[in-house]
Amino acid sequence: MFAIIAAVIFGLALILDLADATLGTLNGGTMLIAGLLCISLHLAGIGTSRANGFSFGRRRR
Repeated sequence: MFAIIAAVIFGLALILDLADATLGTLNGGTMLIAGLLCISLHLAGIGTSRANGFSFGRRRR
């Protein structure tokens, strides 16, 4: 989930950078840091869900 959010933030940051525009206090650098934060949270495993301890990729015996 955080990886998708980071991709959207990076896309918006690229558009803002190419247009040389800002959204109030949100400029390209701020959005870049927010995207990197989302990527680091995704890589840390935060935001992944396991329903009742069951992982869809593995079966328990």
